Amino acid sequence: MSLPARGKAPPRKRPKEPDAPSHGLSDAEIAVSDGVGRLMEFWGFKRNMGRVWAVMYLSPAPLTAAELKDQLQISSGAVSMTLAELMRWGVVKKVWVQGERKDFFVAETALWRMISRVLGERERAEIGSAVESFEQALAALEARRKSVTSEPASRAREDEQRSRIDLQVRRVRALLELAKLGRSLLDALLDTAKVDAEPLTRFLLGGARSDPT
Repeated sequence: MSLPARGKAPPRKRPKEPDAPSHGLSDAEIAVSDGVGRLMEFWGFKRNMGRVWAVMYLSPAPLTAAELKDQLQISSGAVSMTLAELMRWGVVKKVWVQGERKDFFVAETALWRMISRVLGERERAEIGSAVESFEQALAALEARRKSVTSEPASRAREDEQRSRIDLQVRRVRALLELAKLGRSLLDALLDTAKVDAEPLTRFLLGGARSDPT
């Protein structure tokens, strides 16, 4: 997947925050970055992805990799790899800052747009894989059911095998229907986001609105 194209950002204006030490984060920024990091880890991503994104999300100006390194106290290599991953997911982009030669980065601030992008790429693929696996299992079970009568076994053994296969067919079909329902719901959710995500965002976030910038 190609990296997002460079955007353009206005000259940086760095407001001073009395409670934030130089080259560090305020208590609030630390709390948010750690919280988002834990949440990202729970979803199967690396914790630093959440921490780096959160720091940029709360920053009023684009940040360089060196600034992220200083503020989060992580290595240059970790920052570089994390930024590459975040850009791959489309939740961070590289921007040009007038008068600067360094690379600067900003976070995606439209929350639902960001979440729907991840859901569309990762969760949809996982559900699709599950549907395919369940369909393959059903085909194998049907083939197994047809072969039971041709096996030299007692009537009791044959009935036991048939009963086991029938039970598994019913339960795998239930899993297949559930996976298909999940895929339909996800597709509907993502289609809604493409049209107008604001009502859904208000519902999911309990009235909170995505930053329109």
